[in-house]
Amino acid sequence: MQIVVRLDVMLARRKMKSRELAEQVGITEQNISLLKSGKVKGIRFETLARICEVLDCQPGDLLEALPEDAAF
Repeated sequence: MQIVVRLDVMLARRKMKSRELAEQVGITEQNISLLKSGKVKGIRFETLARICEVLDCQPGDLLEALPEDAAF
């Protein structure tokens, strides 16, 4: 099972730039970029909660579990 981050999809739906999200959440734009690319091993619940608050969404809107052999 792999976890896929769908942050880019939610940003597009909200018509928000990564820079704006980073400022409102209080993390660097580079960290947002790493989250979007899925190159992170984890995320603090506090940060996830703040992202969800800013984007007005649920964690399940940002994270998706897929089988290992699924192509995305």
